[in-house]
Amino acid sequence: MKDPEVKPSTKHPPAEAEGLSAAEALASRLDRPMGVLGLVFLFVVLGQLLATDPPLVLALSILGWVFWAVFVAEFLLRAYIAQFSRAFWKKNWWQVIFLLVPFLRFLRALQAVRLLRLTRVARVGGILSAGIRGSRSAGRLLSSRIGWMAAVTAVVILATSQLLYATDTHSEYGEALFETAMATITGSGITPQTGFARVVQVVLAVYSIGVFATLAGSLGAFFLRADDRRGSEPGRQAVLPPVDG
Repeated sequence: MKDPEVKPSTKHPPAEAEGLSAAEALASRLDRPMGVLGLVFLFVVLGQLLATDPPLVLALSILGWVFWAVFVAEFLLRAYIAQFSRAFWKKNWWQVIFLLVPFLRFLRALQAVRLLRLTRVARVGGILSAGIRGSRSAGRLLSSRIGWMAAVTAVVILATSQLLYATDTHSEYGEALFETAMATITGSGITPQTGFARVVQVVLAVYSIGVFATLAGSLGAFFLRADDRRGSEPGRQAVLPPVDG
């Protein structure tokens, strides 16, 4: 009897699957350096937001564009290795959005028409992009769950405080940073009662609950493993009560 013919998988053509695999391998090799750049870029964006000295503003702007050029080059290299396949774009489409948002700054001329406040949109988009890239970078660099959670929480506080300051919800960045930290850690309220501030407060309260639930679970698992290790040590036997008679 003839063996049934095994048909190759049609999910991805062999060449496309090989390209995707090579692109993912490159991303894995670049995880650490790109992760470091992502975290540093978050502070560059913060510096651009707070700097007032013209030479410093210019230097930070140039540095920010250099970082974005590196991010774009890394993304295009992966796309090229993946042969610009549909599967690659389907998997990484959201990265394209965050890479394109900063280029809205080049459309500031349209702001004179007062149709869109593109400067603020570009600034908010840049902060969101930096925050998301920073949180992904923390995941790349840290393998410990608690360490990763602490790093992501710091990124959330920095990015959210920048958003509150960039949208004029707070007039001073120090106040925005303090209230964001308290809202993230304790779920306490944010002083300004604007619509945006209320949305941010709810999001941070939900995040705070998730963080403490994860932390409690991690600590509980740690102590349970410690008890299991102590109970399985050689020479440790359960002490049974004496049997009468």
